[in-house]
Amino acid sequence: MLLQTELSAFLGYDKHAFAGFNSGDSRNGSYKRYLDTKYGKLLLTIPRARNVAFDQQTLKPCARRTDDLATTVIQLYSHGVTTSEIAQLIERMYGHHCSKTTVSNITEVVSQAVDAFHQRQLAKQYAAIYMDATFLPMRRDSVQKEAIHIVIGIEPNGHKEILDCLIAPNESPNESSQIYLEMLQSFKARGLDQVLLFVADGFSGLPHAIEQVYPFAHFQQ
Repeated sequence: MLLQTELSAFLGYDKHAFAGFNSGDSRNGSYKRYLDTKYGKLLLTIPRARNVAFDQQTLKPCARRTDDLATTVIQLYSHGVTTSEIAQLIERMYGHHCSKTTVSNITEVVSQAVDAFHQRQLAKQYAAIYMDATFLPMRRDSVQKEAIHIVIGIEPNGHKEILDCLIAPNESPNESSQIYLEMLQSFKARGLDQVLLFVADGFSGLPHAIEQVYPFAHFQQ
C-alpha cells in the first residue's frame, strides 16, 4: 500500500484517474521481492512504471532489508512533527526529496490500515480471552500517561492473536465499564459468538460487561 501510494505521487495521478490517460507514463504491473524486517520475512509486491524507472524511496533498489523509512515518518508524525518538517528531515537523512503530500499519503495509508484492523472479522469461538492495560505517555495538548487496553484471544487450536486495542484517557470506574462493554459488543458484531473463559485483572465493571454480552462465559481474575 505504501509503495502504491508513492507510485501515485511519482506519476502525479491515482490509479484509474483520468489524468493518467495519454500522460506518457503509466503503471506497468509489479514484481515480487522478499524483504527481511524486524517482524520477519515479508513478500512484497513492488509496482513498476512503464516509461520511466520508478524511483521509489520506501525501499532502496535491490534492498533485502528495510531501513524503516515509513516507520520513521509515522514515529515523527505521532510525536507532533509537521509534514513539512518531516519532509525536510527525510531529505537531510536520506539525501532525497520527500514532499509534504507524500508524507501525508503515508500517514493516511497507515490510518486506513489501522481502521481495517479494528473492523476486521473475528473467529466465531475463542477458548480464552486475556484483557489487560498498560500505561504509556501520549502526546495531545501535553504529554500524559494514558491507558492502552489490549485484548488477546486464543482459539481452540491454540492460535493466539491480538483482537483489539484501545487508547483510553484516564477514566472513572463508570467510564471504564462502558469502554469494556463497547469493546465486547464490537467483538460480537465482528463475528465472535462464544468465549469459554475471560482472564483479567480486577478491572472495575468488567465482569458485569462480560455477563451482558457473553453470559455463558467464565471469568477468572
